[in-house]
Amino acid sequence: MKGAYTDDAVVVEIGHRLQRERLNQNLSQAALAKRAGVSRKTITNLENGAGGTLGTLVAVLRGLNKLAALESFLPDPGVSPMQLLKLEGKVRQRASGKHKRGDRGVVEETSEKWEWDD
Repeated sequence: MKGAYTDDAVVVEIGHRLQRERLNQNLSQAALAKRAGVSRKTITNLENGAGGTLGTLVAVLRGLNKLAALESFLPDPGVSPMQLLKLEGKVRQRASGKHKRGDRGVVEETSEKWEWDD
């Protein structure tokens, strides 16, 4: 796939590729459904670009013995060396989001000890 495609077009293309792989392996939809632990209708929907869940896609890829293809599709990016320095070795858990200039939610330090109101 090259160029800019709509989300729907990408879903349809993924469905066609799943169908071609199933046929290349000489599997019926029923046989793949049994391997993947889903219904035959689910396979039909995926192949027709009618959508499905991420979990269903993973199950079907496993049924096709193509789960390892996810590694080449979306390899683990790991943590960049700069992020490790900034986070002092901790793994980042969330994005910072966009902030307006000057509005970074910074709390000024005080020498007073904070306590719960009783």
